[in-house]
Amino acid sequence: MPLTEHDTCESLLAAMVGFDTVNSDISGRPDAEAELAAYLDDVAQAMGFATRRFAVNDQKFNLMVTHRADEAAPWVLFESHMDTVTVEGMTIEPFAGEIRDGKIFGRGACDTKGTGAAMLWALQQHASAGGGPNNVAIVFTTDEEISKLGVKSFTGRHLEQIDWRPQGVVIGEPTQLRAVTAHNGIVRWSIQTRGVAAHSADPAQGRSAISMMTRVIDTIETQYVPSLAATHPMTGKAQCSINVIRGGVQVNVIPEACEIQIDRRLVPGEDGTDVLPAVEKLLDALRGQDPKLIAQQQTPYIDLPLDPTGGEAFSAAVQKVLEGAALSTEPQGAPYATDASQFAEIGLPAVVLGPGNIAQAHTKDEWLSLDQLQRGVQVYRGIMAAPLA
Repeated sequence: MPLTEHDTCESLLAAMVGFDTVNSDISGRPDAEAELAAYLDDVAQAMGFATRRFAVNDQKFNLMVTHRADEAAPWVLFESHMDTVTVEGMTIEPFAGEIRDGKIFGRGACDTKGTGAAMLWALQQHASAGGGPNNVAIVFTTDEEISKLGVKSFTGRHLEQIDWRPQGVVIGEPTQLRAVTAHNGIVRWSIQTRGVAAHSADPAQGRSAISMMTRVIDTIETQYVPSLAATHPMTGKAQCSINVIRGGVQVNVIPEACEIQIDRRLVPGEDGTDVLPAVEKLLDALRGQDPKLIAQQQTPYIDLPLDPTGGEAFSAAVQKVLEGAALSTEPQGAPYATDASQFAEIGLPAVVLGPGNIAQAHTKDEWLSLDQLQRGVQVYRGIMAAPLA
């Protein structure tokens, strides 16, 4: 087990990378982040900070680390998720945390244990220097990569158990230390077709669910996808793609079931609940052409976009810190989704900001520049000390 006391942020990050936190829905381990969360609890307490565990379910918890400067001071909240994507296909040892050539390598080094290490290290420096004028909290959350269970639990339940409300939230993601104030959302869902199984020696006795699905796919790709016209000046154009298909059981059986999984990207201003009804109209038209076609849409997963409106004051405070660090102050948009929208949904201004480049996230040799890590500590510490009121 790695030591809980560290001399450098690089050492802390290497220890964090050493924990296998591949998301539970990918790894099948229901407590994927628990060991790292417990370790960070010990590290934070060794630094002199108060900690609190918030149960997400029976196996998982979000960890909150706090430094209280003054009862009347405003609070600023930092958030970083602990889970990672799969290590399958990696060409480096995923959990070694190897440092060489000015980089640290390993799964999660960039996305996004680097932000978590930088936040905690910045808080240690901030507290050692006096710790004002803000109260500061860091929450390490679970399960961002698939269902956002951790942040949804925090915004939906855990915040109600706290006697303060943050004035702004910094979401740790690899943005090259550029402030992302708008990003797209997601609707993910599946469509299933149902046929009748039969021996392939006499196909007429069955109905192929795969054949039905080919018509569904063609309709979505030739009618629904081209109809998407929504755009946002910061995040680009609405997108939709069919990315998974499953069907059939063996080569000599007419398939009675087929499923596709669809990814739809929402731009700020779009309503995710409008997506499935629009597709359903097209499916109804297909059913009208062939009453035997059975196609059913399943309950979607919806993750809202981040709209830049409403968080201007907090964004301006972050931009002043970036200006003082000689970094770009231009607000950025992103085509991907983050935990930020969950905070914005309950009225908390949120900015996505962190060391590293998204181009290195989820890659076969994931890495984070040590220079970016140190700059991240500097920027996070600056926000902790920035006037927010």
